[in-house]
Amino acid sequence: MPAYSVFALYKFFDFTDFVDWQNKLKTLCKASEIKGTILLSPEGINGTVAGSHEALEALTGLLKADERMADLVVKISQSPENPFLRMKVKLKKEVIPMGRPTPKPSEVTGAFVKPENWNALISDPDVVLIDTRNDYEVRLGTFKGAIDPKTENFSDFPTFIEKQKELKPETKIAMFCTGGIRCEKASAFLLDEGFNEVFQLEGGILNYLETVPQEKSLWEGDCFIFDNRVALDHDLEPTDHDLCFGCREPVAPAEKADPGYEPGVSCMRCVNKHDEQKLSNLRQRQKQLELARQRNEPHIGDEARALQEWKKNKSKTH
Repeated sequence: MPAYSVFALYKFFDFTDFVDWQNKLKTLCKASEIKGTILLSPEGINGTVAGSHEALEALTGLLKADERMADLVVKISQSPENPFLRMKVKLKKEVIPMGRPTPKPSEVTGAFVKPENWNALISDPDVVLIDTRNDYEVRLGTFKGAIDPKTENFSDFPTFIEKQKELKPETKIAMFCTGGIRCEKASAFLLDEGFNEVFQLEGGILNYLETVPQEKSLWEGDCFIFDNRVALDHDLEPTDHDLCFGCREPVAPAEKADPGYEPGVSCMRCVNKHDEQKLSNLRQRQKQLELARQRNEPHIGDEARALQEWKKNKSKTH
């Protein structure tokens, strides 16, 4: 069985005392050897953390004990290695920055559609399906027929919507994202813009992949995630994608054969875009990573997959 559970969690609510929770969560996570990132802001909480299942249950139990977070959204996956190397609890103005005022998602948001009803909705020819994620995420996989906004950041999403003149207030719009949080904010924005029928995939792509059998699935490709596993397949298992530390974008297995790919330094999308100082820093970091592997020590810049493969090869020789 995988050694680590990974909990992706979020909730929009009026978190007036969010500052007071920072040390409380840091203390619990340190004592329980939980690693990852939790963001706290006046609009709510968002985070992905990894550790023993029991430790993560204790963490979510603490959060859910507060009645404001009793219905905290939690998606669970597994990893053979801890995909995080340290624990961070950060204070933010927004847990999902959009860059402009929107109604509170805790007060107004689109209609939630359960994964088992999602196929029927997006198969309706009158429904416009929009992927709210960024371009590098969409490149790995998306739902059949979905519109790619080609955004580099979530803050670009409102501009994309404003340019879609064919969208009318009566247009049925269905949206999805990785875990559901971006859609709640995006749908609040659309409703504020005057759209009347806005739908969102409950629990996001991860919930869909967990719920809908692959033979009935309308999902195509892999799902990018924001930890060192990089991407998950339909069975929520890590894929063979790596992360380019030159541009922080995923690199598919076939792309590693490109002349521009240098592990830990560059890929076909960012080669020749770095100055000599950055190249030197990236190569030095990669050298330190390799030395850490040789000593069987973790490195702050290591990727879980690379470390896992190294350990596998090491075990074959002992």
